[in-house]
Amino acid sequence: MPKPTGEAESKRAKASAERRALILEAAVRCFLEKGYHQTGVRDIAKQAGISLGNLYNHFPGKHDVLVEIATLERVEMTPFLEALVRPAPAGEVLGGFLRAYGHYLAQPENVLLAIEITSEALRKPDIGERFIANRFEIVAALEAVLRRGIEEGEFRAVPDPHQMAHLIVEMLDGGAYQSVLSEANMDTLLDAIDDFVFAAIRRH
Repeated sequence: MPKPTGEAESKRAKASAERRALILEAAVRCFLEKGYHQTGVRDIAKQAGISLGNLYNHFPGKHDVLVEIATLERVEMTPFLEALVRPAPAGEVLGGFLRAYGHYLAQPENVLLAIEITSEALRKPDIGERFIANRFEIVAALEAVLRRGIEEGEFRAVPDPHQMAHLIVEMLDGGAYQSVLSEANMDTLLDAIDDFVFAAIRRH
């Protein structure tokens, strides 16, 4: 007996989503091993164990794969964004964020991929816009925590909470790079970042 059209379409959609995820995972592995510019669509197809034609059924080219990776990065940001809006004291929220986001950034694959993506984002505006939008969302949520801490009297009135949020994220990025490129201990780096940040914003 033939399956209902709706069920068949649902199975096809699920299979397509699984194939796209497989291609993206393969692309990330290739980018990490060879670098973005040294990776071709044939490399990605081979890594995924599919034909080149099958890959093109899902993505017109390598650039489109990177665009999708930027979209998925936004999904990975969700837990950190949710943590930043917890109804807890601002200092507690900030401290938890520094640890969690710092360790996320310091995963070797995230550092290497960030380097590859940053290089490409400088050349391709649409790539840059997506990753910058992800970063700005984190910065905006972090800025809101700083402003709440100021309003509640826990933090001092820093001149520009938005720029302070940017600086905090930049410090976490730098710590992550250092932990991978020079094999520095990330927990030690986060202790220093935590101490620096709270010394700068804590109300005396």
